[in-house]
Amino acid sequence: MSNDGYDTIQFELSDGVAKLTLNRPERLNSFTVQMHQEVADALDQTQNGGGRCLLITGAGRGFCAGQDLSDRAVAPSGDAVDLGHSVDSYYNPLVRRLVNLPMPVIAAVNGVAAGAGANIALACDIVLAARSAKFIQSFAAIGLIPDTGGTWILPRLIGMQRAMGLALTGEPILADKAEAWGMIWKTFDDDELDAQATSMAERFAAGPTLGLAETKKRLRAAMLNDLDAELDAERDAMRMLGNTADYAEGVDAFANKRRPIFTGS
Repeated sequence: MSNDGYDTIQFELSDGVAKLTLNRPERLNSFTVQMHQEVADALDQTQNGGGRCLLITGAGRGFCAGQDLSDRAVAPSGDAVDLGHSVDSYYNPLVRRLVNLPMPVIAAVNGVAAGAGANIALACDIVLAARSAKFIQSFAAIGLIPDTGGTWILPRLIGMQRAMGLALTGEPILADKAEAWGMIWKTFDDDELDAQATSMAERFAAGPTLGLAETKKRLRAAMLNDLDAELDAERDAMRMLGNTADYAEGVDAFANKRRPIFTGS
């Protein structure tokens, strides 16, 4: 299934893989209110249309340059600009949605990811990047803070000192170093990224979706839980997953040395 009714994104959903491409290449795929609205609609389609894995990437030479500062909703024009409204109405709901989607979310960072664009990528469950890609916390240059979850995500991924350095200086970090620091999962040659990301998305979509979603949920929740609370949550998750068709299928396939056919149920 594809949808040609969008102006700022491309979206297709096939065999459980939802591919969302930010598509304003002339503006390095920077966000406008319209793009936020179209992305939200695509995420609705993903969740309600049988999506089992979401893959996000960008068109052209960039992943996403963050907010389009020429958008009238955020551009200073003599009157005070309420950036908190933009964050509260669009960026925070997007981050919460990506984190809470009951499926793996992959970011394939094909070029520059700056500002909110960097933090949208880092909010995804798995981040793959082209070797030429770079991540920039560009907020300090215009007197702002790393929003879109940046102040929460960065220190948890790479530690306080590195997070502070990137946030205060705005220095770009190249994909290879981002991988070495544990900021992202893997880096690929530019011409391999799309195929590698698609292969991973197809594997997740054909996998035991409930278990993958619960793994995502538990790992994220564990960052806030103490050990006892997380041990109890693991017990409850295992109890639930042990009664799924996917678990029965996985065990039977293992015992009979065949490829499992998971249904996400």
